[in-house]
Amino acid sequence: MNKKFYEPFFKGKKMTVMGLGVLGRGIQVTAFLAECGADLTVTDLKSEEKLKNSIKALKKYGNIRYVLGRHELVDFQSADMVIKSAGVPLDSAYIAEAKKNRIDIAMDASLFARIARNVRLVGVTGTRGKSMTTAIIYHILKSNEKKLGCNVYIGGNMRLKATLPLLKKVKDGDVVVLELDSWQCQGFRDEKFSPEIAVFTSFMPDHMNYYKDDMKKYLADKQNIFLYQNKYGVLVANKNLKIPTVYKGKVKLGDIKDVETIPMHIIGKHNLENASYACKVGEYFGLDNKSIKKSLSSFKGLEGRLEYVGKKKGLHVINDNNATTPEATLAGVEAVLGAYPKSKIILIAGGADKKLVLKSFCKAAGKCKISIFLKGSGTDRLKTEFPNIAKMEVSSLKEAISKAISFANKNDVILFSPGFASFGMFKHEYDRNDQFLDIVKKLK
Repeated sequence: MNKKFYEPFFKGKKMTVMGLGVLGRGIQVTAFLAECGADLTVTDLKSEEKLKNSIKALKKYGNIRYVLGRHELVDFQSADMVIKSAGVPLDSAYIAEAKKNRIDIAMDASLFARIARNVRLVGVTGTRGKSMTTAIIYHILKSNEKKLGCNVYIGGNMRLKATLPLLKKVKDGDVVVLELDSWQCQGFRDEKFSPEIAVFTSFMPDHMNYYKDDMKKYLADKQNIFLYQNKYGVLVANKNLKIPTVYKGKVKLGDIKDVETIPMHIIGKHNLENASYACKVGEYFGLDNKSIKKSLSSFKGLEGRLEYVGKKKGLHVINDNNATTPEATLAGVEAVLGAYPKSKIILIAGGADKKLVLKSFCKAAGKCKISIFLKGSGTDRLKTEFPNIAKMEVSSLKEAISKAISFANKNDVILFSPGFASFGMFKHEYDRNDQFLDIVKKLK
């Protein structure tokens, strides 16, 4: 997109970026805004020490002021715009202050949608399956760019894929596929805008520590992905999703029958569901069944989602790091049992509590030969509520892998599927993912 088109939105504007973070997307957004000539204040509750790598990545920009280890009300009183990162509390006093002062509040993906109105958006959300579904949709559309007659990009919640910087690349008519968590969907509510195609994969309890056990608030955020569609909009959904009667667009339901005969590199019934949603999106863009099936067959999977790492010491190793709910771990265990019926599973799990019901997790652990737990508040809760499940606790990921190998027989499966958040032992979930892969890679 012509820089002259988007630059005036930011050049010379006084902007507060709330949440720099360490995952990379905040860095990318901040760098983009700096390049556009914004007068930036970056504020984050994390200390300068914890953010040193993020700050280092932005050192070449002289138009950034940092307020770290705290937020200050003054930065939310006179700015032209506040860029809010995902996960900012619903009752944030600082966002309330910005609203009181009639300051424009925006988020990465939804602000992109505001500016790039002639770009076609596919938004994907859901408690489980949104990352995989996003990746499959992107792969199908990207593989068929020539047929579509446009370029296809990916953004949203995907690792290192901030959306706003895509303004530098996209042209009118291009397609952008966005993974949107519930927090990013808040931004679409503020914009009173939803993507042209919305995909809603699943809905079940998650992030209850954030939503304070209020499922209605969680759903209210998620629903923004389709609530503002007009009659031309399309919602691709799970058949169990309850669609509001006020919905104006068309509904297409995923169907496993559409994909179950296609040879694919991904395992599990839930991934067949994800692939079926992607098929509906491909059909919406006018792709024929042959092209869609060919793309599905060539899709190699996604890191941290039942990712086959390889065979080490005669054992199959599968990385399901991004399974952060009990239901996700259960789905992972059942998928592995289906793919490796003659093998036993040694499960590595545990971590920080998200205040979720643990029944599904216990069911998953009961299907495994043994479960090895990483330390964390979630593991502590398991030990209290289900002492027969959480018998073995370790103090490091390296120790967990070592013990898993010692308990396994040839051709068994080591499944890393935490079922809990990564807080405590790790910087973030991607740090946990990278540590696991690094340790496994060094095994001989």
